[in-house]
Amino acid sequence: MNKEFKERVKSMNLMYKLPVLEVPSIGEDVVGKLKRFKLTLLDEVNEIDDIVECAKSGVSELDVVVAIADVLGDIIVYCRSEAMKYGIPLEDVLNVIMDSNESKLGADGKPIYDENGKFLKGPAYWKPEPKIKYVLEKLSKKD
Repeated sequence: MNKEFKERVKSMNLMYKLPVLEVPSIGEDVVGKLKRFKLTLLDEVNEIDDIVECAKSGVSELDVVVAIADVLGDIIVYCRSEAMKYGIPLEDVLNVIMDSNESKLGADGKPIYDENGKFLKGPAYWKPEPKIKYVLEKLSKKD
């Protein structure tokens, strides 16, 4: 089965009678939908606590990595499905975000980090939102 990930998520959404929009739209009850999305996402993120406990208990390294892979995969599938419900071309948006992340380098061309290892913004940084807006507007204007 070599279906593209996006197509597999689309098939899943259709199978479970979840929206699959081709054009960006918030639809009805966006507040309720966002609150439910947050709760479900938090349930997934909270599974990390179980993985931490497993790692502390001395289970095998492979079992810990398997659990990490599972939680990361679940979060990615859930986010891709959610994007589809709003007609968001997530792969295009992710490309814009990656381009923006690459613009965070310092003047010397090297990464700048905070104490937690997060990338900090360098002098050439640009915000992704205007380009994301352009991607979504372009999709909305297709006929």
